[in-house]
Amino acid sequence: MSLLHAIALVSIAAWVALMGFRGRFWKADQRMDGECPELERWPEVVAVIPARNEAETVGPAVSSLLGQNYPGAFSLVLVDDGSDDGTAEEARRAAADCSRLTVVAGKPLEEGWTGKLWAMSQGLRRVEESALESEFVLFTDADIAHHPLTLRWLVGKAESERLDLVSVMARLRCRSPWERLLIPSFVFFFQKLYPFSLVNDARSPKAAAAGGCMLVRRTALARSGGLEAIRGRLIDDCALARRIKRGGAVWLGLSDRVLSLRAYERLGEIWEMVRRTAFTQLGHSGLALAGSVLGMTGLYLVPPAAVLAGAATGEMAEVLTGLSAWLLMCIAYRPTLAFYGLSAWRAPLLPAAALFFTLMTVDSACRHWAGRGGAWKGRTYGPG
Repeated sequence: MSLLHAIALVSIAAWVALMGFRGRFWKADQRMDGECPELERWPEVVAVIPARNEAETVGPAVSSLLGQNYPGAFSLVLVDDGSDDGTAEEARRAAADCSRLTVVAGKPLEEGWTGKLWAMSQGLRRVEESALESEFVLFTDADIAHHPLTLRWLVGKAESERLDLVSVMARLRCRSPWERLLIPSFVFFFQKLYPFSLVNDARSPKAAAAGGCMLVRRTALARSGGLEAIRGRLIDDCALARRIKRGGAVWLGLSDRVLSLRAYERLGEIWEMVRRTAFTQLGHSGLALAGSVLGMTGLYLVPPAAVLAGAATGEMAEVLTGLSAWLLMCIAYRPTLAFYGLSAWRAPLLPAAALFFTLMTVDSACRHWAGRGGAWKGRTYGPG
């Protein structure tokens, strides 16, 4: 038996274990759908929107929020974080004469904060200064468009199930060839890393959130130390979820009612998105990086390699082993492809996507070791 054949056998066992004992992550069945829960009283909510150079998307994002079919009081605070493309003007134009939108000019970034969290904290400060009696704050991005019932569903979910954080992973745009190859696999890998059913299980320590759409109970936010407690975190949404889950309940799911407007037409755009936080996710550990590369290779790259090698040498047992692991991989990937409306024939391409994401992660580590950290929106975080 060749080494490749042996690793392919291990890959089969790994896929069986992942599909059977990893919180059913691959089913992609934690969804924001169904009827909106009905409440006797709808609490006040304020949306805080950090925005930096989002002129192309902020208009539709603000319009979708102002168009919410929500029975309770709802207002918006948008923090213009040093934009130079007219973001604030586009936001005001979308709101027209609506008095529910407040635009705040962001202050220069303070040391120790990431840009997004600094903008969010200024939005919260404006909420406190305005004496708004909101029980919930909706943190949402300036490139996210919401269905008219989004807020009603989020608040109904939080109140009826006594949740402190309800988060929805926005349906990312999936139109260009690179998006169709890499975006569903990105979501698949995220679900594997943070199985949503375990995140939503109060008995499990697993916690995560999606920063594009997070409804947070303000008392829980204060109890967890507020945004200042995570002020330097690049992966701020998951860091906040971990702190809140220590004393409360959280929920995370998928939705086709919350849409990302950001386009990734080129490979480089997706590469930059992943490279920014990939090595941070590994705790800046070289050992964790090595384990990640080996794991991705064994799970995703060895099965097709075993098929090709076995076919070349006439080793049918090796071919069948590789095909079996590859088939399990495709079965696991199919529900996420279906969520994005993509055909099943794309499932065998998952190894190619995995190769790209592995290279992005290695590149993220190289940038960190070179002292360049994670770059986003014209700012660089980390060493140097």
